[in-house]
Amino acid sequence: MHIASTHRPRALALFTALLCLSVAVSALDIDITDVDSIKSAASKTAYGSMTWYSGNETGQIPGAFPDKWWEGAALFTSLLLYWHYTGDSTYNPQVRQGMQHQAGNGDYMPSNYSSWIGNDDQMFWGLAAMTAAEIKLPDVDGGYSWLALAQGVFNTQVDRWDTENCGGGLRWQIYNYEAGYTMKNTISNAGLFQLAARLARYTDNSTYAEWANKVWDWCVSSPLLNNETWNVADSTNIEDSCSTQGNTQWTYNYGAFLMGAAYMYNYTEKAVWKTAVDGLLNATINGFFPTKYGGNIMQEICEPSEACNNNEILFRGLVTGWLGFTALIVPSTYDTILPKLQGSAVAAAKSCSGMSNNTCGVQWYKSEWDGWVGMEEQIIATDVLSSVLIMQDNVSAPVTSTTGGNSTSDPSAGTSDKTTSAAELSEITTGDRVGAVVVTVAFAGGWLALMGWMVMGG
Repeated sequence: MHIASTHRPRALALFTALLCLSVAVSALDIDITDVDSIKSAASKTAYGSMTWYSGNETGQIPGAFPDKWWEGAALFTSLLLYWHYTGDSTYNPQVRQGMQHQAGNGDYMPSNYSSWIGNDDQMFWGLAAMTAAEIKLPDVDGGYSWLALAQGVFNTQVDRWDTENCGGGLRWQIYNYEAGYTMKNTISNAGLFQLAARLARYTDNSTYAEWANKVWDWCVSSPLLNNETWNVADSTNIEDSCSTQGNTQWTYNYGAFLMGAAYMYNYTEKAVWKTAVDGLLNATINGFFPTKYGGNIMQEICEPSEACNNNEILFRGLVTGWLGFTALIVPSTYDTILPKLQGSAVAAAKSCSGMSNNTCGVQWYKSEWDGWVGMEEQIIATDVLSSVLIMQDNVSAPVTSTTGGNSTSDPSAGTSDKTTSAAELSEITTGDRVGAVVVTVAFAGGWLALMGWMVMGG
């Protein structure tokens, strides 16, 4: 089960659209075979996403979105991928500043938010830091290294591994006063699996691989993951001993497992992981690339009914980034994945025809702006436009500590954080909500952001 909140009021988008009817509108019509065309479009959507960010301004808090803290990780991951694939470092200073400022005690449990964030919220920041290490974003002098931040998240999360209920698994929430504390959701567990797999590959430390196997095995033994049909559920609940499942289908649950399996296959070369990669990839394609739109445009389940909230809008963006990395580290998947990214990129670009400033929409399959407005729409368009650039001859796969990675390791990172007592890295036996508080975009705030963007231009 995915806990949904009220979706963004469409009235704001329609109202602002009416004000712009007299202005000529042009879509980002890209030539999918032309790298420069794609990079140009990505630069416009990346710029659009940053018009919603004020953390680098005087008096503001770097990296902070107070009502949707985890979305900072989604924004910065998008900008990291943008830099990696396009070479444009325009936003790297803001990314470095924000990711350091929200680091807490080196584990993304910052004091302003740690009392209400969930395991999935923290995990997304850890994956963002892992991405920074894998694409060689330079460590910050006097700050936490990117690798250490990912290790800090891993250490705090494995210490929350709950063997007292359902034999293992991470709860959705960290604290018992949070709604959903009795749930064990897929994205928290699949995210930890992915983080462990990526740490194993980067550091060549077998303990991380052991944890990846441990998380995977528990998920397979639970209702969350079926390794025969490759159905991925959304959650299960300790109140019924994890015997049932919330089976709403979301892209990011599949993508999180797929990415982790790809890393495990790249790291171990074991056939069992190749089977998992192929099974999950096929399930992702069959479930989220409808044949009625040509079979190459990704769609979330909430789109046709226009019920997507801010969280759900972001899911596809995360998945396109994971698909791109999967294609790079498991080359046998490249020819299957690239057409999906290309079709989605073309459609996403065409959706960016709103308000005369390349405002992007949610429903890519419409191949035109659908009237939706927000940072999330800009982020996912940037994600897919960046990730389709895996087609470049000189694009590099995520590195490891032996293939060019130079982020400093700290296996004990996060263990001094008083918000949780982390397990020692060597102890393998230590025994859906994204965004703890989701609010709809307020009219005043949205209007100011939109008007500012219109003045500044796309």
